[in-house]
Amino acid sequence: MVATPQRLQAALASLYRRHTFGIKLGLHVEEALLAALGNPHQGLRCVHVAGTNGKGSVCAVLDGIFRAAGMKTGRYTSPHLIRFNERICINGTPITDEELLPLVDLGEQAAATVSQALGQDPTFFEVTTALAFRHFRDRAVDVVLLETGMGGRLDATNVVDPLVAVITTIGMDHMAYLGNDLESIAREKCGIIKPGRPVVSGVREEPARSIIRADAAGKKARLIEAWETVAVQIKKAEPAGQKIVIESAGGLSGTVRLPLQGPHQADNLAVALAVVEVLLERGTFALPMEIIRRGIEQTTWPGRCQILSRDPLVILDGAHNPPAARRLAESLRQIGGGIPVGLVCGFCGDKDVRGYLQALGGGVKRAWFVPIASERNIARADLHAAASGLRWELADASLAEALELAKAWARETGGMVCVTGSLFLVGEVLEMLGMDAV
Repeated sequence: MVATPQRLQAALASLYRRHTFGIKLGLHVEEALLAALGNPHQGLRCVHVAGTNGKGSVCAVLDGIFRAAGMKTGRYTSPHLIRFNERICINGTPITDEELLPLVDLGEQAAATVSQALGQDPTFFEVTTALAFRHFRDRAVDVVLLETGMGGRLDATNVVDPLVAVITTIGMDHMAYLGNDLESIAREKCGIIKPGRPVVSGVREEPARSIIRADAAGKKARLIEAWETVAVQIKKAEPAGQKIVIESAGGLSGTVRLPLQGPHQADNLAVALAVVEVLLERGTFALPMEIIRRGIEQTTWPGRCQILSRDPLVILDGAHNPPAARRLAESLRQIGGGIPVGLVCGFCGDKDVRGYLQALGGGVKRAWFVPIASERNIARADLHAAASGLRWELADASLAEALELAKAWARETGGMVCVTGSLFLVGEVLEMLGMDAV
């Protein structure tokens, strides 16, 4: 089957229409889809990653390390920034159009079978997840880095028995689906912990930490808290990344250059290295430190505190909830040294925009609000209401106009520009600049 742009566009349009079925947490539809596709998830060796923030970064670091060791990796993440293909990668390369078209057609056939049998239409994410498993099995990958879409317990990815489960952070996000407090959200994330399987946690804050500890103990799952196992110290932040000294209980040590910017990425690195140590202890893989260093240093994860230019300094970051905004504020101080910040920002209407803007702190002086290319785009009046009381200079503009105005302001004031608020916006910027999204 020749994957002409028209045929692929039509196939993906059919898949995207499944967004109209909403978000339906639960596993019975996903399990039925996988059965119709030959249960491709069974037998895959997966590292299953949940968390409010940091999931993609941890997957990206692990992907780099395993590929440096010569392993064939599958990586499933969401959302995509520019093209659907980015969600399903092998060895860091998105699925090709020629591979994707017959896979989507196969998924639609399976979805029709499930819909008739269960009387329930599979959602976009359920079908996409099933297709990722099928692709990884058909291409015989060695290990899958599997990111949850939302939560954990009832997420469509939670059909695997992983080598190790990972919980990166716990924060307030997706409350309509996961609960209105940290305890409820933590319990949902804990759903990926499987009996007898190790779990690595980057969560330090209470009460989420205690909930994870209790859940792991109840399932007789060995809990490894990353910061107790791996020490990371940022020695220097440079344009090409951060120089970090690592030392671990398992004997990993040395200095590495992490291409990802921001102090929080050192925490994500600690989580990834704790996962590597678990797998080394279990004899799953053999990875000398030199291979691990090489893998870390080839990590790429666009749109996460990504430096787009140095004159003026322009940062692109997909943070979209208050915990991520606090980490972004710390990163901006690290990278910019405290110079004033001008925001170019757009948001989805289901986000805590006021909490996000407040969390960025007093370094922001100006903000240009831009629409994002999503039906979930927040209304302009709601944006201004969310920023009331912050004493910022506010303006509305198109994305292209806002970028030019913000860069001119940064040159005049010696400030920096940060484009943030939504991964949809990140994708628009990367596409506008002709840059890669993987």
